[in-house]
Amino acid sequence: MKNTTFFQKYGIVVVLAGLIVFFTIMSPAFLTVDNLFNVARQVSMIGITSVGMMFVMLTGGIDLSVGSVLAFVNVVCAYFMVKMNMNPWAACLLCMVISAGFGFLNGVIITKWRVPPIISSMGFMNILSGLAFIISGGLPIYGFDPNFTIMGQGYISIIPIPVIIMIGIFILGWFILNKTYFGRYFYAIGGNEEAAKLAGINVISTKQMVYMLSGIFASLAGIIMLSRLNSGQPTTGTGFEFEVIIAVVLGGVSVNGGSGRIFGVVIGVLIMGILSNGLVLMNVNDYVQDVVQGIVLVIAVGFDCVSKAKSESKLKESVKNKGNAVSA
Repeated sequence: MKNTTFFQKYGIVVVLAGLIVFFTIMSPAFLTVDNLFNVARQVSMIGITSVGMMFVMLTGGIDLSVGSVLAFVNVVCAYFMVKMNMNPWAACLLCMVISAGFGFLNGVIITKWRVPPIISSMGFMNILSGLAFIISGGLPIYGFDPNFTIMGQGYISIIPIPVIIMIGIFILGWFILNKTYFGRYFYAIGGNEEAAKLAGINVISTKQMVYMLSGIFASLAGIIMLSRLNSGQPTTGTGFEFEVIIAVVLGGVSVNGGSGRIFGVVIGVLIMGILSNGLVLMNVNDYVQDVVQGIVLVIAVGFDCVSKAKSESKLKESVKNKGNAVSA
């Protein structure tokens, strides 16, 4: 029992340490300061978006539109700056507001129309992806202020700015989950929605808010990606949503909602980055990496389902034993 509990709590840290040791042995270039900062910069967009995805999944939902939000913002923000000569920061702010609106609308459809989250978010995934291609004409948009690249390519001392932003978002996510009523509401809704309603929690508004937050965080990741690439490309977010979901689930957030910690998500994001970087250093091609990511997702979800089934079984057995004790 103690071993099982230890593995459930710290198994993901052991996996991270194992990957670091493995890739250090396989590639001398892996455990260098430059490469480690490169890994952190590469996963910064996933890390930022994973906080919003975590909020959604804690309530028992899922948001498949985050990759398309990233691509949409990538294109629209570039369009605002290049075609409309808009101030870069005003363009960024407007894109975040628009993304928040799409996220809120997604939440309204899910809560008011009772459309399953996977269907609604898939619809927005296609809508936003289509809009990105329509606005850009399928071509990259470039030619904006070179100073805008500082957000995605700049450094403060030796630390890349995207990494600093990601750390700030993780801290914000921790604060919301542990120091605010809303954070507790996320867990309560995912744990038992009916009980949350009886406790006076406004489930509808809370769910709408988490999808709105997911849109905001994904849009921030899109802005950083635009700054890093120095061009708006409609294909940028392809497959991005699955990388985010894998990182969050790998970090211990239950696909059924109600459980998960921000620390676990941080480790999950790092595992995704180290796994991808290590395979590249070993000259493993992209298709094999896709297979590995798929295997990781299936194992992580399978472990979550098995763990939850065991917990429910133990709870039922405990209730039954207490009932028998009272009867005796």
